[in-house]
Amino acid sequence: MADTKWTRRKDERPAEIIAAALTVFAEKGFAAARTEEIAKRAGISKGALYLYFATKEDLFRAVVREAVVPDIDALQARIAGMEQSFGTLLRSLLPQFAEIAVRSQFGAVVKMVVGESGNFPELARIWHENVISRAIGWLTELIRHAQDRGECRAGDPRAHAFSIMGPMLMGVLWHETFTPIGGDPVDISGLARQHVDTVLEGLLTGEKPQ
Repeated sequence: MADTKWTRRKDERPAEIIAAALTVFAEKGFAAARTEEIAKRAGISKGALYLYFATKEDLFRAVVREAVVPDIDALQARIAGMEQSFGTLLRSLLPQFAEIAVRSQFGAVVKMVVGESGNFPELARIWHENVISRAIGWLTELIRHAQDRGECRAGDPRAHAFSIMGPMLMGVLWHETFTPIGGDPVDISGLARQHVDTVLEGLLTGEKPQ
């Protein structure tokens, strides 16, 4: 029984380390995050941590893949399962993105990547490969298909994707950067609802899908 319990604890350790790393990265940033503190919060020694993750970059990669990507994948799966017009899909997509940003540490990770990727370019590379390129690529394809059906106006679909997500990311960065020092708070969920009305007014043709 004792051996079974030890094995179960050993199997759980990577997830516990990743959860601790996410918290420390969100609180301290990447440069100031110390592996000693991550290990302490995970309830293990620094040496034990290195048995699972050789570098802080490896830890960040695991954080993105295990704590961020699943939310993005789940959102994509929910939207992909909806056989609706592009307008209906976008009205669902942006509020769900806002919900993820509000309830998770997504915004703190975005702020860290933007602020520290100059000194740690691997952060930007990991974030781009696992999150940004996938999300923008997926939204670009949704827009391209909507254009093919006559729902959306002509134009570079990738540029349209940037115009849709840009204000949302601005809201997330404002929430993480300026609200804590006294800036007027931004209602990210309200921003999502208002922005989708605005962007659809300019993007939709008014034609029914063909």
